[in-house]
Amino acid sequence: MKKILMSLVMVVGASAFGAESKIGFVDVQKAIQSTAAGKKAKESLDAEFQKRKQNLDKKKADIEKMGQDLEKKKSVLSEEVMNKKQMELQEEMLKFQKTVAENQVEIQKKEKDLVEPILEKMKKTIEKVAQEKGFTLVIEKQGQNVLFAQKDSDLTEDVVKAFEKEK
Repeated sequence: MKKILMSLVMVVGASAFGAESKIGFVDVQKAIQSTAAGKKAKESLDAEFQKRKQNLDKKKADIEKMGQDLEKKKSVLSEEVMNKKQMELQEEMLKFQKTVAENQVEIQKKEKDLVEPILEKMKKTIEKVAQEKGFTLVIEKQGQNVLFAQKDSDLTEDVVKAFEKEK
């Protein structure tokens, strides 16, 4: 549905602007990742992710060891003690799952906090480059949304260069 709407906007927009319209696109994700600010944000995010991953891997290993120990002692423990240990193991697993979910949310928030200022500056740069080059419409390239475009319609590299100059 989104693709159909986008295509319709492009066709209507092109016919409304007449023969002089010039449409371009920018791969914003690629542009952000190509800038020094984007690379720095990615490094920071990767470092945070690795730190959290190490902690989570340790907790996971502890829970797995707890399960293995319980399995080994299964035959010598009373049913009551076994049930209690199984409940403790389940509680630890639930805590671990909650911690994983919380970490994912925190990493996503950190990513948003790091990328949002870059994206705001990127939008202004895209507008500036588009005006300088006489484009009447610039769309964002996401995945395979742009099926065909002339090479000079891709403003990504120009935007990255202009973004880096504005430091």
